[in-house]
Amino acid sequence: MKEILEYLFEGNTLSRAEARRCLLEVGKGVHSDVEFASFLTVFKMRPVISDELAGFKDAMSELCLLTDLSEYNAIDVVGTGGDGKNTFNISTLACFIIAGAGVNVTKHGNYAVSSTSGSSNLLELLGYQFSNDPGKLKRDLDKGNFCFMHAPLFHPAMKHIAPVRHDLKVSTFFNILGPMINPSFPKYQVLGVNNMENFNHYRNVYETMDVHFTVINSNDGYDEVSLTDNTRFARGKKEGYLSPADFGYEKVHPESIYGGKTIDQATRIFMDILTGKGSTEQENVVTANAAVGLNLVYPGKNLKECAEIALESLKSGKALEKLKAVIQQ
Repeated sequence: MKEILEYLFEGNTLSRAEARRCLLEVGKGVHSDVEFASFLTVFKMRPVISDELAGFKDAMSELCLLTDLSEYNAIDVVGTGGDGKNTFNISTLACFIIAGAGVNVTKHGNYAVSSTSGSSNLLELLGYQFSNDPGKLKRDLDKGNFCFMHAPLFHPAMKHIAPVRHDLKVSTFFNILGPMINPSFPKYQVLGVNNMENFNHYRNVYETMDVHFTVINSNDGYDEVSLTDNTRFARGKKEGYLSPADFGYEKVHPESIYGGKTIDQATRIFMDILTGKGSTEQENVVTANAAVGLNLVYPGKNLKECAEIALESLKSGKALEKLKAVIQQ
């Protein structure tokens, strides 16, 4: 690590292979906490580059508890967080709506970092049992077209990484790495990011992977299709902007997608929407995000058609049925 640190302190960057090797060694406990803290500090002094992020992704993917769910041809819809907007759990709701439409979802998530309630906070409160047992995950998929992978159970290398991150108390490249390291490596991924720098990183990294992907970032900084503004997207080699009208919707006000001040409030909002008690704005935002995922799986359908499928899943109660199927053991 001494040689790598000196090399980096001179202003150099790492290749994808070098970045992978460095983080593999960290994840295996080869280096001291001080060395790792110094390594992380480099990327606070200058931005991480896409090749480095790709190498870190490769290392964490190699170190994770690989969970083969490829037979399910699943999708994940997930955001980096960090947008400071404190929305309700839009991506998790979108996942259940997609599941209600008959598409399998293998969602990877964790407790909240910057918002009130992360996917793990929410699902834990609702009674979902976290597990890294492939048999349990497959039973969930068979019953509810949905399973959830609580990140700490699938990334044993974090025992060497988490204490240093905690002690540093500053954001690091790990804050944007999470969505990239789903241990089931789903065939389809919708990835929300909170700024254009991360948008470009994700696009660059995912263009090198054998995955059907869409990266999204709202023009006003949300890491999802917020409908508060247009949304930039990258899907394979295609890139452009989505307006609320592309989904058949109107623009919404930021207050309408606020997520509450506590996990209990966030959970109530989640369940209100899922049980048909949400506002039109809330329903439009979650079905728009679900539509992006459905459009990825069904490229022959346009976004308006996918939004209609998503709305039917929500309004008919099919999305709610999928939640009940995986929390009633």
